[in-house]
Amino acid sequence: MLYAKAQARAPRPAPQAPPEAEPVLELQGPAALATTLAWEGEREDARLELRMYQFALPVALVVAWVLVNAPVGGSLIRIFLSMWLHELGHATSAWLCGFPSFPGPWVTRTGETRSDVVFLVVATLLGALILRGWLNQRRSLMLLGLTGLVLQFVGTVRLSPLKAQQLITFGGDAGCLVLGSLLMATVYAPRYSFPRQGGLHWGLLFIGAASFMDAFSKWWAARSDFANIPFGQIEGVGLSDPSKLVDVHGWSETELIQRYLWLGVACLAALAVLYAVGLYRARDELRALEDPRAQ
Repeated sequence: MLYAKAQARAPRPAPQAPPEAEPVLELQGPAALATTLAWEGEREDARLELRMYQFALPVALVVAWVLVNAPVGGSLIRIFLSMWLHELGHATSAWLCGFPSFPGPWVTRTGETRSDVVFLVVATLLGALILRGWLNQRRSLMLLGLTGLVLQFVGTVRLSPLKAQQLITFGGDAGCLVLGSLLMATVYAPRYSFPRQGGLHWGLLFIGAASFMDAFSKWWAARSDFANIPFGQIEGVGLSDPSKLVDVHGWSETELIQRYLWLGVACLAALAVLYAVGLYRARDELRALEDPRAQ
């Protein structure tokens, strides 16, 4: 009984206070303003990036098509832009096939036999591109270098000298299509990469689109009228590329047109994939900045 009373009289433990919440550090004054401005700046950059991905490539192709089909615009583009990519296309095809080649205005001088020096120099440059991509974790550079090595192997090992000469001749307008597409693709390079510094990608986009359309529109028009194929003799140079491929190498006019058009369509398809991927990533980045909970 006494024990029960002692228990009854024992003081009750004081209720414990709830644990204090950890203090939340809130930025105030200049620090908060700087953080807000930085956040708004990132979102604005993401919005601009999205608009560029939406409109840059389609608008460039449409404007280039209009200019190329205008009398004065087409001549200016051919003289100052596409002619250089055309000749570089000849030279690039020759280098990948192991032939020495020197591009110049309106003509590219190419050796008649393969050169081991050219093969080693090109292989070294492509290997360096792969290494740079691996060190910088740039898959695009690695893919570009690997693709170049595969093309070099096919051009130098699998192709006979006669077939290689056909490819080099074909490589003129093919260079406008392929190299032009690569220049347009610089729009989708990382934001702080070299092609995006100082607005360089805008110039490369226009050069690429104009050169691509100059070649593609010509072969598109040739589908319905063979008179649009530039057959003939070029003063100081010799036969034009189409005349060489048809008269010397035995291609038919239909084969000639179809091969250029299929290459152009393949380039457009690759650009369409790049456009879709770039657009998706830009929207995803903007969505994450506008709503961090979506990450």
